[in-house]
Amino acid sequence: MKVTGLAIVPPPAAADLPKVTPELLASVLARYSRSNDGLAKILEKVDIANPDESIDRILKFVDYGHASIGGLTGGLAIALDDVSMWLAYKIFELAQMADGQESSTRYITMAATNLPAPAELGIPDDLAPRWSALMAKAFAAYHAEYTRLDQLALAQPNLVRLPKDAKPAVVTRLRKNYALDRARYFIPLATRTNLGLVQSSRMWAATVKHLDSLGLPEASLAAKLIRDELLKQSPRLMRHSFAEKSFQAQAQQELAASLALGLARLSTKPLADEVWVKVDRDTPPWLGESQPVAEALKHRANRYGYQGKATRRMRVSFAWNNMAIAELRDLNRHRTGHRYTPLIQAGFYLPPEIAHASHQALLDEQAALTRELMKRGSAAYVYSLLLGAQTPFEHSTHADKFIYEAELRTGMGAHYRYAEHLSAALREFSRQVPEAKDWVVEGTAEPE
Repeated sequence: MKVTGLAIVPPPAAADLPKVTPELLASVLARYSRSNDGLAKILEKVDIANPDESIDRILKFVDYGHASIGGLTGGLAIALDDVSMWLAYKIFELAQMADGQESSTRYITMAATNLPAPAELGIPDDLAPRWSALMAKAFAAYHAEYTRLDQLALAQPNLVRLPKDAKPAVVTRLRKNYALDRARYFIPLATRTNLGLVQSSRMWAATVKHLDSLGLPEASLAAKLIRDELLKQSPRLMRHSFAEKSFQAQAQQELAASLALGLARLSTKPLADEVWVKVDRDTPPWLGESQPVAEALKHRANRYGYQGKATRRMRVSFAWNNMAIAELRDLNRHRTGHRYTPLIQAGFYLPPEIAHASHQALLDEQAALTRELMKRGSAAYVYSLLLGAQTPFEHSTHADKFIYEAELRTGMGAHYRYAEHLSAALREFSRQVPEAKDWVVEGTAEPE
């Protein structure tokens, strides 16, 4: 694992602007909020050559707590190389205010050589050989199915949803994606990936504190390395980023709940699709909503258009019983609201083009190892999961954000399984809010 902080410097066009470090920016804006002086007057008292002295003087004067100004540092960028897909998922779950990207399964190396050592993940020593052998078999299944599906798409091009008059390079790429997107369910969640995130010092401190409280070796190492990088840019505000009792207590309780539910529901059979949507349109009696839903939606040219307050005030919770981790990795990155999953294996999804029976021995072996790790109370059970593992997933937000997600995940180029999940949720939403149906654009996800 390697963690790198990126220091953002102004472009040439901004050469004449005042220069501040992240913490100096936060302290200057804090002072600005409690002063009749303009910004220029405050900056006159700042010595950019000695920012620490200026920061300490301002913070002492304005008596701000560290957390209250941590959001004023601007975006601090961090890149994490060679972390597991589980850790990447967890960081996106925790960093709900971050902007970020993660490597796609279409573009990174998929092989047993791209796995961390078992000890790095907290796999018990006596189970390490068994885990390594299972991971190798999972990658073998992935490569075998990818090769088969790629050859099938070559022999039967009608299987691939191609745009009209597609150029040869596009045809080749979409054919490859057809095979990659269907074989990916055998990829281990422990596989290394890369991710980059940008968020304020305040959000980074909370994220790192949370990681440091999980009790998994990989998470603790990531917390230390991220903290070390951010201390270079925001030393005062990152001091409050160590494991803390309340975070540890909740992490332990969530692990216990996941272990109990996981053992009760562990299965390799495919779960039939179920979706749950709850819409809350209540408003205070003294501040009702008068805007028709159609007026909130019909003026948009596309999903990026601004929605009216009728949908912005409407609360929506939606959940699936069977979200494969392959899809969860992306849907978990929608930043608004709250997302939750116990991250268990209540079933195992494979696309129609791949027969469960052909891989039942592998799935049985994988489930047996997961069961053993769960029985031992090991948080490292997550590293025995493959991307086909199906887990419940819940997201609570507002209707405007839900509509954006539904239009995005069923739109042009969306993964076919995203489209199935979001179409099901959208149908239930439309049943409860029928006046929205004519103004929400459900796509067909063609081509992938």
